[in-house]
Amino acid sequence: MEKQWADMSWEERREERFKKWLNPTGVKFSSPEAEKKYKARATRVMKAIKMEIPDRVPVHIPAGSIVAYNAGLTLEEVLYDYTKIKPAWIKFLQDYDVDSADGPGFFSGKVYEILDYKIFKWPGHGLPSNQTMQQFIEKEYMQADEYDLFMKDPFDFGLRYFLPRAWGVFEPFASIPSLSSYQGLPQQLMAMCQDPAFQKSFKAIWKASQENARFQKIMAECSQISLEEGFPPSMGGMALAPFDTVADMLRGTHGSVMDMYRQPEKLLEALEVITQQSLESALNMANVSLSPIIFIPMHKGDDVFMSVKQFEKFYWPTFRKLLLGLINEGLVPMMVIDGSYNTRLEIIKDLPRASVVWTMEKTDMFKAKKILGDSACIAGNVLASQLYTQTPKAIKEYCRKLIEVCAPGGGYILSLGSGIDKCDPANLQAIIEAAKEYGVYK
Repeated sequence: MEKQWADMSWEERREERFKKWLNPTGVKFSSPEAEKKYKARATRVMKAIKMEIPDRVPVHIPAGSIVAYNAGLTLEEVLYDYTKIKPAWIKFLQDYDVDSADGPGFFSGKVYEILDYKIFKWPGHGLPSNQTMQQFIEKEYMQADEYDLFMKDPFDFGLRYFLPRAWGVFEPFASIPSLSSYQGLPQQLMAMCQDPAFQKSFKAIWKASQENARFQKIMAECSQISLEEGFPPSMGGMALAPFDTVADMLRGTHGSVMDMYRQPEKLLEALEVITQQSLESALNMANVSLSPIIFIPMHKGDDVFMSVKQFEKFYWPTFRKLLLGLINEGLVPMMVIDGSYNTRLEIIKDLPRASVVWTMEKTDMFKAKKILGDSACIAGNVLASQLYTQTPKAIKEYCRKLIEVCAPGGGYILSLGSGIDKCDPANLQAIIEAAKEYGVYK
């Protein structure tokens, strides 16, 4: 009899997810060669994750706004004219022989405008058309005295506090009583529908949903093309470290720093609540995805934001709990660390061997290999600044050094340390060439 999921170890659960990733059902590959490449790429990445020896070092280039610029477009064009997304994506896949690709990392500028999104600006909405990236607008979307409201009922807090502050179209929801109780709920909903402010809001939400359906159709087609052309998806879900959820989305940088000093116990209590929410959310995403990888961008835990003592108290305990929860479900957390973690490496080593991927931006890769090399797969760290300012020859030589130090014994993925927008395409090709030329295991 086959083992039931509840009786499997985390390694066995991960193998089941790897099988699904390696052998995607319902995919009609464009050619036998595309299918062969898909399996080779997926196997290459899986072996790196498991710290086994693949045929060569895998290479990954995040497909953000570079997809637009690679096709001679601006970011504004693809955010507002969806017809330009698919050709740009096909060109990206044709130009760069990487080992995984999900789909272009765009959002719909039209949808965000209809809903009056307030958390960042983007080209065509608050930024010039030639701007290459969106700009985050940091505020305290949760006030210092609202922790109890958030923890008592996160859904209610999201509906009546966070959404009205982050999305203009949801502002009327700030005036309604709690919808947590079913008593009187039909009457409350009917009263909302009679309110002109809510009627306007509902119309905008409906309009945005229709627009979003058109956008998502294009994005789904791009993802399907990736599969059919032999590129395994690299992201099966997304999560944030619990502290980053507070510092990025709720309290902001200033608020989260103040809370560490003024109300540390309340902050720690909220982090526990967020941990369980984040685990459930990531698991739900992964269960309907092919890839077992959970993408986790990391922001506020780096060397310059908080001390080691603060990291050990506020950041790592709940984040480690989240990671262990994901690992236990057979998932692969892939962290992308903004900034440097040179003083954190010994701390983050405390996880099951070969269970996660640490992608580094400014962390000393040689130090990372020395400390993490026998416990976790590491990835990185070609910097955006290098791609903007250096020659293909210099980039290739830097990648050679990375491979020389980080690749021995397996457990290394050559990748960027961050997203990229405009750069010389030859610099990206230099990364791929370095992996193929210097990254072959013999």
